[in-house]
Amino acid sequence: MSAPAPRTEPPALPVTFRPTRTRVVLLSVGVVMFAVITVVAFTLEQLSAGERTSFVFTALVFLGVLALLSRPKIVADDSGVTVVNLTRTRRLSWAEIVRVNLRVGDPWVFLDLSDGTSMPALGIQPGIAKEQAIRDARALRALAENHGTGTDNC
Repeated sequence: MSAPAPRTEPPALPVTFRPTRTRVVLLSVGVVMFAVITVVAFTLEQLSAGERTSFVFTALVFLGVLALLSRPKIVADDSGVTVVNLTRTRRLSWAEIVRVNLRVGDPWVFLDLSDGTSMPALGIQPGIAKEQAIRDARALRALAENHGTGTDNC
């Protein structure tokens, strides 16, 4: 039997949770890949202007996809939480958040909502920085408990 998780004091508001290491890796890889593909496009003398343009355009698409993947965050303030996922942003009041879940094996935090649904919140991901994700999930849980009706499962 494991001991219960220590009670976490909620952070001062406003606070932003985001997978910083993952974001740095994605954006760094995107910029380097864009630079390499662009240099290759202009180094190869046998390419026409259209082919060079298509190389640079493809590099921009790759950079755009990686920038999109680095977008997720969770912003908590006095009135609620804004969850920014890949292509969608949703504003929740504190009362809408019933539970903050980050179970073993979960790719990110899930928010159980008062309407009976569950919502992924990609701004807290245990992929590269597991301990930081656990701390962030506990902090978000503590905020939900303080400001709404939340309970935990972290």
